[in-house]
Amino acid sequence: MTLAELNEQISVCQDCELGRYRTKAVPGEGAEEAEIVFIGEAPGWHEDQQGRPFVGPAGQYLDQLLSLIGLGRKDVYISNVLKCRPPQNRDPLPNEMKACQRWLDQQLEVISPRMVVTLGRYSLARFLPGETIGKAHGTARRVGGIIYYVMYHPAAALHQQSLRKTIEEDMLKIPRLLAEAEEIAEESKPQQLTMF
Repeated sequence: MTLAELNEQISVCQDCELGRYRTKAVPGEGAEEAEIVFIGEAPGWHEDQQGRPFVGPAGQYLDQLLSLIGLGRKDVYISNVLKCRPPQNRDPLPNEMKACQRWLDQQLEVISPRMVVTLGRYSLARFLPGETIGKAHGTARRVGGIIYYVMYHPAAALHQQSLRKTIEEDMLKIPRLLAEAEEIAEESKPQQLTMF
C-alpha cells in the first residue's frame, strides 16, 4: 500500500466520534521514504481546516526547527497520533488513540523510517509508555531497529518561552544521532574481503 492510498482511507475513517466533527482528516505529509518521522499529538484548528499537519503557529516553529538541521518538510514525514481534531483542541482520549493506532502503524510500515521523533507527551506515551517528557526529552532509545527520539511539542515553546532553548538544543542532536546509528549499522554489516 502507498501513503496516498492510506491517506484516502484515513480521510473517510469513522472509527471514532472525531470523524463526525472534523472538517478534514489530517493523515500526514512528507517524503514517503523519509529517514525521520515527526509525530505530534493531534491536529488543531488550522490543520483541521487545511487537512495538513503542523500548519499553525506550532507548525511554523517546527519549520524553523527543521531548518536548524538543514531539513525542510519535503525531507521528513510529519504526522500525529490522532488524524482528526478533538473538539476545542482537548486532549486525545484513550479510545480515540486506540482507534487511530492502526493508521499510524501502517504509515510507519510504509515509510520504514530510521528515526521517529515524538513531539509531546501523547506521542511519547504511544511509543515509550511510562516515560515522562520532562525526564525523557533529548534522549533516544533504539527499539526494533528504529531510533525513538523524545522532544517537547513545538507548541510548548509558544506557551512557555523558557522551553525554546531546550527544544532547539534537542533538535540539534538529531543529525549526530543519525550519524551514530549509521556507523553502528556499517559496523554490523558483514565485511567484504578482498581476494588476492
